[in-house]
Amino acid sequence: MSIVDDQIRRLDAALDKFQVLQASSGRASLLTEEPEVLQVDAPDSTQDSRLTTTVRALSTTSASRPLLTRHRLRGLVAQLAQESEAQSSAHHSGDDAELAWLAVGKATVQLYGLILNSLLEQTIPLSESIWYWDDVLGSYTNTVLYTIQTSPERFYKQAKEVYADAKEKWQNNHGLRESAQEAQSSVQEGWREFYTLVQNSIKERSLSQAGTKILSPFSICRMQARKHQTRIKRLRETNATSIGLIVDEGLSFQPVQDLDAKSPSPALDRSQWRSTVAKSVSLLENVLRNATVDDAANVSDFEESVFSAVEGDPEFVAVNEANESTTDPSKLAKRILHILDDHLPQQEGEYTVVSTDFGKPSRLVRYWIPGVFLLLSGSTLLRILANRKAEIVQWVRDFGSTAQDFWLNWVIEPTKRLIGTIRHDADSEIAIQSKESLKADRDSLERMVVDFAIEHPENGTKYSDSEITSLRLKVKEGDLTPVLKAYEREMQSPIKNAVMGDLVRTLLIQIQKTKVDVEVAIGGIDSLLKSQELLFGFVGIAPGVLISYFIAQWLRNTFGGRRGLQQKKQQGQIVRLLRNIDRTLTNCTPTESGILSYKDHGLLLCEGHVLRQRAVKVLPGNVQREFLEDFNDLMDIRMGIDRQIKVLERIQWVYSKWLL
Repeated sequence: MSIVDDQIRRLDAALDKFQVLQASSGRASLLTEEPEVLQVDAPDSTQDSRLTTTVRALSTTSASRPLLTRHRLRGLVAQLAQESEAQSSAHHSGDDAELAWLAVGKATVQLYGLILNSLLEQTIPLSESIWYWDDVLGSYTNTVLYTIQTSPERFYKQAKEVYADAKEKWQNNHGLRESAQEAQSSVQEGWREFYTLVQNSIKERSLSQAGTKILSPFSICRMQARKHQTRIKRLRETNATSIGLIVDEGLSFQPVQDLDAKSPSPALDRSQWRSTVAKSVSLLENVLRNATVDDAANVSDFEESVFSAVEGDPEFVAVNEANESTTDPSKLAKRILHILDDHLPQQEGEYTVVSTDFGKPSRLVRYWIPGVFLLLSGSTLLRILANRKAEIVQWVRDFGSTAQDFWLNWVIEPTKRLIGTIRHDADSEIAIQSKESLKADRDSLERMVVDFAIEHPENGTKYSDSEITSLRLKVKEGDLTPVLKAYEREMQSPIKNAVMGDLVRTLLIQIQKTKVDVEVAIGGIDSLLKSQELLFGFVGIAPGVLISYFIAQWLRNTFGGRRGLQQKKQQGQIVRLLRNIDRTLTNCTPTESGILSYKDHGLLLCEGHVLRQRAVKVLPGNVQREFLEDFNDLMDIRMGIDRQIKVLERIQWVYSKWLL
């Protein structure tokens, strides 16, 4: 769906309502309305039956494609012209004429859509050419690159002109030879003379271009780029003005509320809508005829020439005066056929010539430098690849092996350990010491202290069983009083007791005590690690999973469907379109009634046409209907520029989640 489709549906519905209301008021009894499809009561004659079939074929019954193809429309209009002419020559009733006028009106609607769609497709790509010339003129680097890119083309044109000039002079100075022998003997002399003429032509061109020799080639190319940009801008303004004229002035029927009135009103006047159809045909023809790029013309001159041609059109004047004898629908049908065959192809051909000559250069011109580089260095690159084939294969294998090891060691194995931690497997427990290590060292310390105390009682009396039990409990709590007292006594004579006493034994017991204390601390750390075992499992698997995720995202965006890149690209284009619409509304010169001019309205329609197509691809289905309502308010110039700017601001903040 597009702006053109909506316009065609609206205008086709307006024609149907004219006929239905005229039939219900007693002025026409040809049409009856059934659900969803507008039917025409088929007359008895074969000719009127053909007209009825033509009207149905020209109606917008298709919801997806209301606009007919050019070939299909031409065939229907040619058939309509023949049937209308035969009907007018046979002097049929007024109802038959009404049916012919309805067919002409629907054909005009289809022609309106074809021309509007063609102008939109022509105008939208011109912005890319303008941006290209802005880049060339905005940077000296781009100017140098453009000069190098176009140097072969300029050299070829100059050489062709020199050759044509020299050839013309040589042909003017030499007639036919009197004999073949004389021609054969003077071949060498002729080539020498032709070469002299070429040199003279080059000198003459050098003298004629002496004024531009003071400029560098880059300055000349900048002048050429500026000239091309001016012509493209003029073409864009002309096409935009044509779009604005067609939308604002073409097929401008009465508002729908007048058509819905049950009582007779001026909106149902037969001559009024016929006059609108005839005026629209004249407008379409004159817009195409005058939509040419002329250096001396501007937008106001173009508008004036179109309006003067429409106002002086003889058929439009005849319809305005309701002169039934001269307002034959067959004439309008032939005129529509003439527009399809001559004016529309001619305008498209002129656009193609101008856009090709002054638009963005072709891909061959822009990319011949890297192409030549690849062509010249291709053999060297192939030779390097052939000589390093084994190394390249080894690099590929190493890369594959590295990727495989990374996947197994940093993703699969940590995932298995994490699953084991969740299941609380014994093999997956985190520990920095064995389970029975602390118990064995503590029991050993207990035995060492108890044995030392029994062998060296403090008061010279042996320990009872209860005292030994109490001593064991104190050792478990870290109390080594008997050993420390003995250590204090032994330290009074350290050298003697180190050799003959128990100094070494007390030291070793204290070392064992230190070992137990260290293991107790390590056991606390071990308990802490076990309490956070699941957290450490996630931390261990996170790097491998994150790296794999980012690699997968990059591969999907680069080699996959590129949906994400396309969506970002479309969002970037939407931002640029919203900027262009805002710039059009804020920089425009309003008319006396406070609405957009024809040129600004055409530019707004071009940007809006693309915005609607891009937004439908980004917005979800439940939001598209609301967006279309706001979009229609934005395109309605009758609201005034201030309200249009407010609507644009509403679109920007309401749909920023998807569009920006």
